[in-house]
Amino acid sequence: MVKPTGPTNPYLRKLIDDLRKKSFELNAPIWRTIAEKLERPRRKKVEVNVSHINRHADENETVIVPGVVLGAGKLTKPVRVAAWRFSKGAKEKIEKAGGKCLSIEELVKENPRGSGVKILT
Repeated sequence: MVKPTGPTNPYLRKLIDDLRKKSFELNAPIWRTIAEKLERPRRKKVEVNVSHINRHADENETVIVPGVVLGAGKLTKPVRVAAWRFSKGAKEKIEKAGGKCLSIEELVKENPRGSGVKILT
């Protein structure tokens, strides 16, 4: 018999369920995509460095990272970043550049349709 996989963290499981519900309720496919990426096995989880955000995000843009934001590199522009988790260094660098760190739940409340949000993987 195959053992069920997926995250064991109860908060992450709840977030994934909530994102699937929001996707269905609001017909917003972005939240289903984020839920699928968060549900991946640990070895395939998304880890994005601040330098990657600096390269791929425009000034004052909102981006979402379905995983962890790490602090390697520099950020030279204000960017709103939503993620499952932030390293201490990443949070400091984002805020120092004039950006803002959000949880995925906060972003869903602010922007239920997910319009204008870029996914970084």
